[in-house]
Amino acid sequence: MADRSKTRSLSLSSTPGRSGRRRDSIDVIDAKVAVDLATHQTYEENVFLFVPNLIGYGRILLAGLSLNYMKSHPKVCTALYGLSCLLDAFDGMAARALGQTSKFGAVLDMVTDRCTTSCLLCFLSSAYPDYAILFQFLITLDFSSHYMHMYSSLVTGSRSHKLVTSDVSRILWYYYNDPKTLFLFCAGNELFYVALYLMHFEKSPIGGIFPALSAFLVSSVFPLVPSELVDSKTLACIAAVVFNLSWAQLLAILTFPVCLAKNIINLVQGWKASKILVGVDLSERAREREALAMKEE
Repeated sequence: MADRSKTRSLSLSSTPGRSGRRRDSIDVIDAKVAVDLATHQTYEENVFLFVPNLIGYGRILLAGLSLNYMKSHPKVCTALYGLSCLLDAFDGMAARALGQTSKFGAVLDMVTDRCTTSCLLCFLSSAYPDYAILFQFLITLDFSSHYMHMYSSLVTGSRSHKLVTSDVSRILWYYYNDPKTLFLFCAGNELFYVALYLMHFEKSPIGGIFPALSAFLVSSVFPLVPSELVDSKTLACIAAVVFNLSWAQLLAILTFPVCLAKNIINLVQGWKASKILVGVDLSERAREREALAMKEE
């Protein structure tokens, strides 16, 4: 049919909201037409071959290799996993710089993030069986909140799940609209999980690994700390605790607040998405009742 090849604008995206604002329109294409377009796309503009998407494929490859070494080679695994996560900061930069942003790339990026983190949490469940239920909860929260947020963005006509306004959620607005904030939360969250992973293998205390540094801090640095801030006895106790930690344990302690905040944001994201979906349901049901009433008149 001829009309199947025509793009149609979502009515929801072009109608004013309660505040009188208009959302940017989003074009919807028939699924068969979209498949045909993707099948016959030219080499000059092949979305699958966009530079940021090529970076995304590289991330998947690195993550897969890291999983292969996860059980027996923690250093190799950490290096590969870390590089995969680090590239996450560059695919978006490349997309914006080259004018190659795409819906496929956005979904590929999110799916890669969710899957790599979940695989690491699955290993942590086996490494720390007493906390398996906690890691399973974190996987569930991560997947469900992002899926619901993505779906709620689509049904409300948003071009990106990152386009959150402050009147919907100020927390999510701060989180998604500042690239530095988004990167710090995501990086801190992953560093906490990586630290837990390395704790399974690394047991040597910092004081034993760097004895010269420990001695230097105790003899030269600690005496410079004003006694009004921390007395020498308290400082010595703190030093004893820190030097008896492994560096992986210390990293976990430092990044735990970021991980906690990130999962609170996931809870907020899931709750706000739930309310948006319920609001859309109520709006559709009201329109159905209005249409039914008009037919009966």
